[in-house]
Amino acid sequence: MNPLEPILLSLRVATIATAISFVMGLGLARLLTRRPVPLSFLWEGLILLPMVFPPTITGYLLLLLLGKRGPVGSLLDSMGIHVVFTWPAAVIASVTVSLPLMYQNCKAALLGVNGRYVDAARTLGLSEGAIFRRIVFPLALPGILGGIALSFARALGEFGSTLMIAGNIPGRTQTMPLALYSAVEGGRTSEANVYLLVTVILSFALISVVGICQRRTTPR
Repeated sequence: MNPLEPILLSLRVATIATAISFVMGLGLARLLTRRPVPLSFLWEGLILLPMVFPPTITGYLLLLLLGKRGPVGSLLDSMGIHVVFTWPAAVIASVTVSLPLMYQNCKAALLGVNGRYVDAARTLGLSEGAIFRRIVFPLALPGILGGIALSFARALGEFGSTLMIAGNIPGRTQTMPLALYSAVEGGRTSEANVYLLVTVILSFALISVVGICQRRTTPR
């Protein structure tokens, strides 16, 4: 098998999953920090639950939900849409496990914005949407970028839940962590070393991005 296929698939899955997590995480963080929400502790607990669950448990829950006999899977199956054991299933698994990291970083970044700037903008007659776009989001951007980097790293390295819901099908759903596991199990050391090298390089790059973002969010 071409070692490039799992690498490209992992990058595609991680990029799409990070984009979805960014939209969902930022939206949920703004919703739950903007004003008091009834039972906010419950909603936040549901968002963060995949972070404390073992990945295989998360994957099994997704399998129960999206399988042919599951509530969502049966509905999709009646429409001719099959999710399980496809690469979009890997995206769903990656979104599920990376969303808590994105949400936490976005929440911390939004809460770290000085409220005096927001109050001053309101006195100038700016709408809430304009305040968020022109003041809150730019000030919170370094922390949000850190969340994007962490979420991408989590999506890139997802193994357990991806294996449960997407499988380990070469050329279709085999991401880089799954390919590394298969290569080691099959005694293909040179192939495993390629995946290891790519993972280490990407990890160092992501750690650098997170470090830069943390320095920019540190109060001076």
